[in-house]
Amino acid sequence: MIDLHIHSNFSDGTDSISELLAKILESRINIFALTDHDTITGALKIRELIPDNIKFSHGIEFSCIANNGKCHILGLNYDENNKIFQEALNIGENLRHEKFFKRVKLLRDKFAITFTDKEIDSLLKIPSVGKPHLANLIVSKGLANNITEAIKNFINPCKTGIDRISAELAIKAIIKSGGAAVWAHPLGGEGESELSREKFLIILDELISYGINGLECYYSKYSLGKCESLAEIAREKNLFISGGSDYHGKNKAIPLGKLNAENIIINPEKLTILNFLLNKGV
Repeated sequence: MIDLHIHSNFSDGTDSISELLAKILESRINIFALTDHDTITGALKIRELIPDNIKFSHGIEFSCIANNGKCHILGLNYDENNKIFQEALNIGENLRHEKFFKRVKLLRDKFAITFTDKEIDSLLKIPSVGKPHLANLIVSKGLANNITEAIKNFINPCKTGIDRISAELAIKAIIKSGGAAVWAHPLGGEGESELSREKFLIILDELISYGINGLECYYSKYSLGKCESLAEIAREKNLFISGGSDYHGKNKAIPLGKLNAENIIINPEKLTILNFLLNKGV
């Protein structure tokens, strides 16, 4: 069992590091990556707890903007001490915090939703604060029935503009630090509209020009047929084939290790990125 796209409560997942590791062991996953949004705090913590029978790749998911649209870039097996990687990480973290404060202001101005200093301070302790954290507070105030409703009715209408690191910078930082850069859920993530094939190929060509290494072909939202089609494109473009669930705990109804909509177990040999990771000592 393999899952190279997992989130903890250091970004927008709900599981603590200890809870997440216990579930990974229970799920019999033996190769995984923790890929929190724009932060490596959780990855650095969990790698100290990994038992010998589990292989782990420290990861990250950068929220990016390319010339032709938004995208998420996974970094797998980077060197966190690399100067260029550290610079990109700092940019990503700062942009995320700027977006947070813009959302807080917009929620106040547009919907008269306010938060106490104590509530703001508690959220700022989260390394990668985002939509679900604000949505939880909105739900706690009785303004929405659940996180999904809070995001749809209040947070998504608060447009903050482009608050993302450039895809080119993220990809080059990952690669220069010795890692692999992978386009996460390239047809669109959970809760997002699916990209047309034309739009997908336009963004893919742009990312290839920046040096992207791989595609997340096997993904919990995609049918097995779509996964296989993406894998064929990856082979044609000489890109690594990766796979991940995008597990978020209670924030998304996605089980660990789910690499396609039908939840069919994928032969590890299909995930060619494993050769890279294992050769790197993962």
